[in-house]
Amino acid sequence: MPEEVLFESESKQSRADIASYLRTVADKLDAGESITLTAGDQSVTLDPPTSPTFEVKAEREGPVGSPGELSIEFELEWDEDGGDGGESGGLEIE
Repeated sequence: MPEEVLFESESKQSRADIASYLRTVADKLDAGESITLTAGDQSVTLDPPTSPTFEVKAEREGPVGSPGELSIEFELEWDEDGGDGGESGGLEIE
């Protein structure tokens, strides 16, 4: 299925600034509110359903046996037609 990028932002941030962004998203999710992402002239507002699919992924990119790039990705997914979808899992983050 083709992918349409509605919003994209990538910049180096301090850990404290990243935590602040994540807290804002967490607060919006807790309150059942829409989430608006804005950077420059880009802006998109999304309204996650009550139970979206939550994907967490840790990756290492680069040649095997050599230093590469590590990442942690957090993703919320849901169907535009209103379906919550997805399985519930036993994720723990410490």
